Amino acid sequence: QVQLVESGGGLVQAGGSLRLSCAASGRTFRSFAMGWFRQAPGKEREFVAAISRSGTSTDYADSLKGRFTISRDNAKNTVDLQMNSLKPEDTAVYSCAAEAHGGSYYYYTPRSPNDYDYWGRGTQVTVSS
Repeated sequence: QVQLVESGGGLVQAGGSLRLSCAASGRTFRSFAMGWFRQAPGKEREFVAAISRSGTSTDYADSLKGRFTISRDNAKNTVDLQMNSLKPEDTAVYSCAAEAHGGSYYYYTPRSPNDYDYWGRGTQVTVSS
């Protein structure tokens, strides 16, 4: 088992930045590929970014490349999402997730929510225009 707790959400004006953090506990953090997803009201859950167990490989939703950056600190058991140049359409609940079933330690960055085993409860991000 692993517990995931997100923090850092809030209200920000368009063009601003936020940094989300996800703290993990319960199992060896480096054994998980990690991902961020978001869900806006009335919409399906959407892939945002993923990072491999080692932290050397990352993947992003095409529409978010260049604005969002995912990173992890295996010593601190955290994964962060830096969000810049925020837009009102970025408004959503952002959740982190952990994938525990395998894949390359260096390269595996799953995109499908079905690939993930553990989820945090999410943090609300609201971007005002």
